[in-house]
Amino acid sequence: MRVSREPGVWFPAIRTGTGTDVFTQRLADSLRRRGIRAEITWLPLRAEYMPWSARVPVPPEWATVAHVATWLHSRFLPRNLPVVATIHHSIHEPALHSCKDPARAAYHRWWIAPNERRVLRRANRVVAVSRFVADASRRALLDVPMEVIYNGVDTGRFKPGDRRHPPGEPFRLLYVGAWRKLKGVHLLAPIMRELGAGFELRYTGGGAAEGDKPGMPANMHDLGRIDEHGVIAAMQDSDAFLFPSHSEGFGLVAAEAMACGLPVIATRGSSLVEVIENGVTGVLCPQDDVVAFAAGARSLRDSTGLAESMRRAALAAARSRFSIEQMVSRYLAAYTGN
Repeated sequence: MRVSREPGVWFPAIRTGTGTDVFTQRLADSLRRRGIRAEITWLPLRAEYMPWSARVPVPPEWATVAHVATWLHSRFLPRNLPVVATIHHSIHEPALHSCKDPARAAYHRWWIAPNERRVLRRANRVVAVSRFVADASRRALLDVPMEVIYNGVDTGRFKPGDRRHPPGEPFRLLYVGAWRKLKGVHLLAPIMRELGAGFELRYTGGGAAEGDKPGMPANMHDLGRIDEHGVIAAMQDSDAFLFPSHSEGFGLVAAEAMACGLPVIATRGSSLVEVIENGVTGVLCPQDDVVAFAAGARSLRDSTGLAESMRRAALAAARSRFSIEQMVSRYLAAYTGN
């Protein structure tokens, strides 16, 4: 794919209320700050599962390339523009079947996967957000050339605060994410019971967590639904990030926590091993191992030197490997065929 002039990037995208929306908006905003023309055409959520019910958008005349997510139905792909397609997830991994109900599993297998294969065949360039996603997609979807571009963190906004764990106060953990089994939220209460009164966990659960609250220990506190400003403030007011997710396409929230100077205690698996270096920027634990997660938190509380070393390393890694500036530069190269 070759674009001889400065790219104009068009994003036809379904508004799903997920991290993919955040990715698209941040990338478009960052391109515009660099003087690149970029525009999003948002499609309604029904366009994902009833694509015939939504009008096919017309590409802007100035656009030189369309950037889509692989979940965008092939009905909405432009005929006369080069296409860059990003794979954001690894939902077709066999290890995730236990996290899905039968209806969701069927939807992914019989509706999403065939559409993704059509998009991959049509795309001029395919990007995966991690090596894990690239490998999983080649196995489960289609073996086509893919490059890896990590999602980027705005390190000008996600940055450390002034907090240092005050002696005598509980060690403060933070969980940010959807309240779903896939994210390992069923492990949070057992981990906090194991840790006891010397620790507290703040989590984003809101209404989704209501049914689980009767079984939660007193050292868990619901932050409800918070916006990006609230997430940054919560990260800056915490001592470590707890993330027992079963699988992540990239794990942007972990990289954001690192940019705020937080060591991350996470599951050893999926893309998280690409984001977190065990013993350096955080602690990686076997999946579902409550005792190991608790031990990781204790090691950070009990060793001020270890916690401070991991804070510095996490911040340095976020700035050097996961900055949004790096992501934008890589995508600009993809748009122009370089």
